[in-house]
Amino acid sequence: MPIKSLKDLNVSGKRVLCRVDFNVTRDKKTGAITDDSRVVAALPTINDLTSRGAKVILCSHFGRPKGRDAALTLKPVAENLARHLGKPVAFADDCVGEPASKAVAAMKGGDVLLLENLRYHEGEEGDDAAFAKQLAGLADCYVNDAFGAAHRAHASVHAAAKLFADRAAGYLMQKEVEYLTKALKSPEHPFVAILGGAKVSDKIQVIESLLPICDTLLIGGAMAYTFLKAQGLPTGKSLVEPDQIETAKKVLGLAKEKGKKLLLPVDHAVADKLEKGVASEIVAGDQIPDGKMALDIGPRTAEAYAKEIATAKMIVWNGPQGVFEIPPFDQGTTAVAKAVAGAKATSIVGGGESVAAVKKAGIADKITHISTGGGASLEFLEGQTLPGVAALG
Repeated sequence: MPIKSLKDLNVSGKRVLCRVDFNVTRDKKTGAITDDSRVVAALPTINDLTSRGAKVILCSHFGRPKGRDAALTLKPVAENLARHLGKPVAFADDCVGEPASKAVAAMKGGDVLLLENLRYHEGEEGDDAAFAKQLAGLADCYVNDAFGAAHRAHASVHAAAKLFADRAAGYLMQKEVEYLTKALKSPEHPFVAILGGAKVSDKIQVIESLLPICDTLLIGGAMAYTFLKAQGLPTGKSLVEPDQIETAKKVLGLAKEKGKKLLLPVDHAVADKLEKGVASEIVAGDQIPDGKMALDIGPRTAEAYAKEIATAKMIVWNGPQGVFEIPPFDQGTTAVAKAVAGAKATSIVGGGESVAAVKKAGIADKITHISTGGGASLEFLEGQTLPGVAALG
């Protein structure tokens, strides 16, 4: 079944259970919200629903509590949301039972209510039918705008969704699915895929999914050193997955067979150990000393990758090119971020470090689509069916 858009739902005067991703970043000591971008991302859907007279019942998880945990309450998020909306946001002390039903009963058209952390209940992560029935009983129709949780078969995104005859994707969910589907099903060419991160084993399914459809695959990050080892090149103390060397050889062979460009680092930033302030140097691709580890792509690699990126009409980027968190090993990732921003292409960026690099470089507004779901976008690009998306069909 095709997924309904939010605009296809008649919501006037109706109770709408809206699954959002308010798993915000907070200061561990003070509890203050330090990044509310996930709240901001849900505003278009919330504003559309309230403007059409819906009673908007928001539900989300936050962290990984073991039962009720005052440190992981969503109450501060309700206060943050109220500031963004410029209107009160009611808060229910639980997501089911009497606190939730009483709060819903008090709502009028255009009101917004945030339910307490779904993960206070084991039934959420267990996709429990009884818990899902309790959630569904609060509302008349359902909207999922939490792409970041769509890869999990949890009650609020899966079992509960299927209990509603009227269900739809929110605007954020719709945008995510549309862009990622375009990349997999009808990409513009030349299509350049950029992959990074620590392990080949984490990205092999994405590589296998993208290699047949992309024109060029650029590989950086620690995963590149398994590929270089597979080519017989010295990798020093760099992170290598011995059990993935044969897999890397197969990928290299497949790229050659299909006539795809697969680029690996031709120079590296190396150091004795990984720590802030450590002395580093740039070495050629086949010159990594035995006692050193490669922690970032070098400037020649960054330049070569930028040239490929400049030719693209579509770009998908997932994963940093080096140990982005520790300068100066963030330079390769930052160079790639700037190249992606400067390209005349449809650009899709996913994964926490890649998104952080884009924001740090100050060029987020030049990226066509920044995915809000790290794990979800990765699984989507692997070609997997996401439970939260399937449940909307």
